[in-house]
Amino acid sequence: MDNVAERLRQDARDIEVSVSSELDDRIRASLESTVPEPPTPKAAPQRPPWFWWASSLTGVAAAIIVVVIANLQAPEPVVPANPAANPTAFLPPVSWKVETAVLTSPLEQEIEDLQSDLKKAEEALKKDIEAVF
Repeated sequence: MDNVAERLRQDARDIEVSVSSELDDRIRASLESTVPEPPTPKAAPQRPPWFWWASSLTGVAAAIIVVVIANLQAPEPVVPANPAANPTAFLPPVSWKVETAVLTSPLEQEIEDLQSDLKKAEEALKKDIEAVF
């Protein structure tokens, strides 16, 4: 990479740039003709100042109504469990025989494939850089 950096520095030293007086005059005239923007006036509030009072009171009223309705409803009676109605609720647990799957060989092959692809891409990039410089 030091060789590439040195070549880029040498190329930058070899570039000669000059600005014509006509272009310089045009740039100066463009800069002098600009005028600062006038400050924009503050936007007027879109809602009246008492609006937040009204919305707060409405929210509190709605919350009170929900609490009152929830407290006035009678709770549903609790039904005792009847084993005859649902026989599956009282079955003993099933012991399952489970073994973990071994997936190491496909993953190792995938890693090897990715490493070889990276190596090929690196070699192609080196060839391209050498061709350019």
